[in-house]
Amino acid sequence: MTDTHGDSDRLSIPHPSRKTIYAALIGNLLIAMSKFIASAFTNSSAMVSEGVHSLVDTSNEVLLLHGLNRSTKPPDDSHPLGYGRELYFWSFVVALLVFALGAGISFYEGITHILNPASIENAGANLVVLALSAVFEGYSWRVAFKKLRSSKGRSNYLQAIRQSKDPTTFTVLLEDCAALTGIGIAFVSITLSQRLDMPMLDGLGSICIAILLALTAYFLAQECKGLLIGERAAPAVEAAISKMAKEDPAIQQVNGVITVHMAPDQVVAALSAHFHDEANADDIEECVERLETRLASERQEVTTLFGKPQTGRRWSGSGPSVPTSP
Repeated sequence: MTDTHGDSDRLSIPHPSRKTIYAALIGNLLIAMSKFIASAFTNSSAMVSEGVHSLVDTSNEVLLLHGLNRSTKPPDDSHPLGYGRELYFWSFVVALLVFALGAGISFYEGITHILNPASIENAGANLVVLALSAVFEGYSWRVAFKKLRSSKGRSNYLQAIRQSKDPTTFTVLLEDCAALTGIGIAFVSITLSQRLDMPMLDGLGSICIAILLALTAYFLAQECKGLLIGERAAPAVEAAISKMAKEDPAIQQVNGVITVHMAPDQVVAALSAHFHDEANADDIEECVERLETRLASERQEVTTLFGKPQTGRRWSGSGPSVPTSP
């Protein structure tokens, strides 16, 4: 078996999603401060929940940046394929935080306010803060949405999220969707609580925000779990590797290609090929080197390639049950 690591420089290419994270980080920090100040003056449970929500989102962006920085470390003796999956791990931690802190504290705050209702003071201040928060969140959402739209191709947005290998984009987008929805819930609950003179509606708003965060956390955890376990690259990537191999003069037949993402821009590929009978070990090694050179030029995301000489019969008999690349 022959293998290669791409140049370590390729692992340190700045990730295009950093702008998305920085926009969300700055926006959520300003929003969290505004909401906590408003909640202190108005005694609103829903506003406390929204403040916790924004504070959790802020810490999440810090964790995503940490994951991005860790994922760009080059391979070493203990991690020969690099640290790409650090990003997927920290994205999963983000999902846990959304559930444990965001949903948990919001639910507790809501129950407490329902059992011990207290009238909201100066509700207008809350509504102004919520309106400003919606503007900040809307900007962050727009940045993340544009990033997803530019990469979704012909897929719809839900499919694009499910197929995305970049958790930074869909995590920020889903967080912002939940934040905007939570702002709407808080706005309605505070307004109704004031108009109907029913303080417990404010607590009910907190519980609705908790449910929203729990559902968001569940969806994020499911997506991050798949990436952490290991997902194949897009069919186009596998097809490109297969096409290159078929065009090489040393290869008689391409049996199949297996790929797995280590990070959004780091793919490990394994190629099973039937070489011509006259090909010796040197010919096979030179063939793999030619393929590595083409991949480095045309498919920079493929950072590691393994080549296995194998007949088609052995591949079909012992190979994994994955689709054979065209």
